[in-house]
Amino acid sequence: MDGRPTTRKSTGDHAEGVAARYLQTRGVTILERNVFSRGGEIDLIGRDNDTLVFFEVRYRGSGSLTGAAESITLTKQKRLVRAASFYLHKHGLWNTNARIDVVAIAPGENKKYRIQWIKNAIQV
Repeated sequence: MDGRPTTRKSTGDHAEGVAARYLQTRGVTILERNVFSRGGEIDLIGRDNDTLVFFEVRYRGSGSLTGAAESITLTKQKRLVRAASFYLHKHGLWNTNARIDVVAIAPGENKKYRIQWIKNAIQV
């Protein structure tokens, strides 16, 4: 992402850091990162006012054929819903307002990154 040789994991970790900083500047409190469960992985979990938010972070480079947000397949959507449901169940949070958002990141033209925050992108 910044000229150094990268692995897919390091690119993903960097994108998650960019997303976390972006979200924090918009009032989101980041609670957890890279949460793994039987349901799957959740990139970021945060609180946006009174809502618990599960964030899927997607990065696509300038040569990608699809945009970051469009790269989330139906299978991935089902995994995210399962992972979020498992997390809510495990922590006894069924009565909590919750949603799944997507943070799509791509190289920018005027700024380093172009970031799109899509709220309630995937229905729980």
